[in-house]
Amino acid sequence: MPAIRRRNPAETDKNSGPDSDNRNEKSEGEEEENDNKKHKNKKKKSAVAKAKQVEAKRIKWSCVDSCCWLIGCICTIWWVLLFLYKAMPSSFPQYVTEAITGPLPDPPGVKLRKEGLRVKHPVVFVPGIVTGGLELWEGHQCADGLFRKRLWGGTFGEVYRRPLCWVEHMCLDNETGLDPSGIRVRAVAGLVAADYFAPGYFVWAVLIANLASIGYEEKNMYMASYDWRISFQNTEVRDQTLSQIKSKIELMVATSGGKKAVIVPHSMGVLYFLHFMKWVEAPAPMGGGGGPDWCSKHIKAVMNIGGPFLGVPKAVAGLFSAEAKDVAVARAIAPGFLDNDLFRLQTLQYVMKMSRTWDSTMSMIPKGGDTIWGDLDWSPEEGCVPSQRRRRNNDTQLARQNVTENLASQSRNVKYGRIISFGKEVAEAESSDIERTDFRDAIKGRNVANSTCRDVWTEYHDMGIEGVRAVAEHKVYTASSVLDLFHFVAPKMMARGSAHFSFGIADNLDDPKYNHYKYWSNPLETRLPDAPDMEIFSMYGVGIPTERGYVYKQSTSAECYIPFQIDPTADSEDEDGCLKDGVYTVEGDETVPVLSAGFMCAKGWRGKTRFNPSGIRTYNREYDHSPPASLLEGRGTQSGAHVDIMGNFALIEDIIRVAAGATGEDLGGDQVYTEIFKWSEKINVQL
Repeated sequence: MPAIRRRNPAETDKNSGPDSDNRNEKSEGEEEENDNKKHKNKKKKSAVAKAKQVEAKRIKWSCVDSCCWLIGCICTIWWVLLFLYKAMPSSFPQYVTEAITGPLPDPPGVKLRKEGLRVKHPVVFVPGIVTGGLELWEGHQCADGLFRKRLWGGTFGEVYRRPLCWVEHMCLDNETGLDPSGIRVRAVAGLVAADYFAPGYFVWAVLIANLASIGYEEKNMYMASYDWRISFQNTEVRDQTLSQIKSKIELMVATSGGKKAVIVPHSMGVLYFLHFMKWVEAPAPMGGGGGPDWCSKHIKAVMNIGGPFLGVPKAVAGLFSAEAKDVAVARAIAPGFLDNDLFRLQTLQYVMKMSRTWDSTMSMIPKGGDTIWGDLDWSPEEGCVPSQRRRRNNDTQLARQNVTENLASQSRNVKYGRIISFGKEVAEAESSDIERTDFRDAIKGRNVANSTCRDVWTEYHDMGIEGVRAVAEHKVYTASSVLDLFHFVAPKMMARGSAHFSFGIADNLDDPKYNHYKYWSNPLETRLPDAPDMEIFSMYGVGIPTERGYVYKQSTSAECYIPFQIDPTADSEDEDGCLKDGVYTVEGDETVPVLSAGFMCAKGWRGKTRFNPSGIRTYNREYDHSPPASLLEGRGTQSGAHVDIMGNFALIEDIIRVAAGATGEDLGGDQVYTEIFKWSEKINVQL
């Protein structure tokens, strides 16, 4: 409704008359013309806006269409290739390979079957850390629909679909080291528990298939699967796993006509079975009550593959900063990527959250302290240059390729005993030139991060800025001081771990304290069983640079981040040096240094010693790494890598021969390529 305005009399008179009428008509015409112009402008602007909207939608749908077409093409190609792969004869890949490279050698099982070898001793496999499958039996609401589905191993599909829920169910209780409330995750049973880690990525499958070639089947092969996250003794407390292994071995020996079992542990499974051999003979309730001759009656040989008998430095980096060589390399290639808070999923922080609740990881902390691993100025592997070693024959004598004076001098200057150094200068300096402060008396407080960071559980939040600074200012840590470091940065973790594992060297093995299960997985604090007819093999890969020490720096990242990280800029001046991307390397299988895998069989258990009073025969069997010649060879049949060695034809042949009745002497005794015997002699341990 138009507004009405009252006019003044003077204004009315002024606007009256003939002129006023003309003016009014003219004014009305102008107003009408202006209205028309405005209306036309509005229509024009509206048309332009609509055109722009149509163009934007066209561009938007054009992008969507392009993306959909691209995804559709990729999916179509994938399904076509998958169909062709499934449709092709199983012999086709071998046919193509032989057409290119010539006839392939027979697999070990086929070769030995032609020689007349047949099934004899039952075989027990003991998987290591990470490689065994885990499935869900009870979970929280976010895990609905996952009953008895694999949370570890298999396709890892749940990691991508619900990562935080997956982390929640893979973690253990911070106080007890057992199941959190309302969650039950258990080991998968049977040979399928660890035959493949993921589709196409074998672990035990190749060895199982070759054993089957000479007549083995599930009745005389057993996968001793267990929940590798929890401490060794807790596998018995919670799941009675040790009792099941004992009963299964007894049954297999009885049903095979009294033939003793051949045990084949891998990686951490080596330590787990070492614990088992003490548990099975110890009296109940702490032990299995099998008596002092149980191992002698039931075990022919223990063939340890990639055994970290004395721990691995890699475990130190994993527990300290959730890192290892691969993470350091990734940081060097793409600086800053791992420090991004991508979708609020802090990858390394969640890895640390999980791994620090897994008590089993503490079994891998280096054992024997500075006596074994070296101090600030000495280490057994002084002068080791991993890239400058040559192959040699199969006798027990040691040989090395001559190296240049430059490389030899450089390697002698490497201080391998310094497992953690803050800065390359500290790693290379003389010990007398290093000024250090004692971090153990530092005052904790002044949180590094606010309370919102506590969902990514680490004990760094309780250390505070002063505690973090004190750790960095101590500058260098050896195998002995690393334990003090962990007690400072992760007291809750170490309180649990110290109740289940020990890392020293026994002064007197007759001391009753060594009857406790916390010492049973440390070969330097326990005796082998009284079984003189049993044999122990240490079988491991060599020829691959393996982590031995780390150059660290204090992280400058924002809140919620781990305050320490490996310095990816720290490299040797020479390209063949032992320091690359902040990681010092020595001889090994990429995970376990030769010193850890070989020392006990080379010296600690060799002959009758206080660690081997019955004189069990021991053998060192090294497998020189040779990478696959082509992609058609897969992961290689001569690999020495920590997991890939499970497909090494020479190692598989050794295992099959022993399972078929051979002894260590029948295999040729020791087979070494490194200086493990020389390094062992440098270690002054009372025998």
